[in-house]
Amino acid sequence: MVNRVAVLSDIHGVLPALEAVLAEPDVAAADLIVLTGDIAAGPQPVEVLDVLAGLGDRVCWVGGNADRELVEAQAGRPASIEVSNWAAGQLRDDQVARLAALPATATLEIDGLGPTLFCHATPRDDEEVVLVDSRMARWAEVFDGLPAEITTVVCGHTHMPFTRLVDRRLVVNPGSIGMPYGGTGAWWALLGPGVQLRRTAFDVDAACVRVAAESTFPDAAAWADEYLRSQHSDADALTAFGPRDGR
Repeated sequence: MVNRVAVLSDIHGVLPALEAVLAEPDVAAADLIVLTGDIAAGPQPVEVLDVLAGLGDRVCWVGGNADRELVEAQAGRPASIEVSNWAAGQLRDDQVARLAALPATATLEIDGLGPTLFCHATPRDDEEVVLVDSRMARWAEVFDGLPAEITTVVCGHTHMPFTRLVDRRLVVNPGSIGMPYGGTGAWWALLGPGVQLRRTAFDVDAACVRVAAESTFPDAAAWADEYLRSQHSDADALTAFGPRDGR
C-alpha cells in the first residue's frame, strides 16, 4: 500500500519545468513518483533523464510512445517529429537501454484509490487517444480486458488534465509537465487518499531563455516559445485529437 503518489507525465525533455515540480513540497514528501511516459523527447533529454535517474527507487517509470520512438530512432527508424530524432542522437547508451526497458503499465495499491493502473495513453496501447469527453463506448473499448479489480486508471498522452468516472472506474490524466495544452505551468497530480490535479507555476520567460541557451537543438528557442508558453489551448487540442478517438 502506498499512501501518497506524485504523477508526472509528458515531461518531454523540459528541465526547468521538471525542476520546478520536483521542488514542490508535496512531490518531495510523496512516497513515490510515477512517470507516465513521454519523458525525454524534447530539447533537454539527457539532463532530464539524469535528474530522474538520480532519484533512484523513489521513481516508478512507465514508457510512452515518444520514449519508444527515441529507441527506434536510435536504431535507425526515424520518428516523424524533428525534436525526437535530434533527442535520440543525444542519448547515451545507458539512457537508450533504460528507455527500451520501460514497462507499458504499472499497478500500485494506493490508499483511498485501491488498485491503480498507470499507463501512457491507454492500458493496451501507448498512442491511442481517449479524452475527457470520450463516449462511454470508447472507454469500454480501450478498457476491454482490464482486470475487474482495477478501480483507478491514470493515463497521460493528451497533455490535458482531467478526472472523470467511467462505469465505476476513476480515470485521471495529470496533464503535461513540459508541453501543456490549455495553460502555462507544469501540470501534475497528487494521489492518495483522493486525487488533486496540480499546476506548478514557474518563470516561463526565464525557462524559455534557459532552454534556448542550454539545448543544442537547432529550433530550441521556437520549440520553447510554442510549448512552454502553451500556445495551443485545450479547445485546440480537443479539436485536433477528437477524430483519433473515433468520434
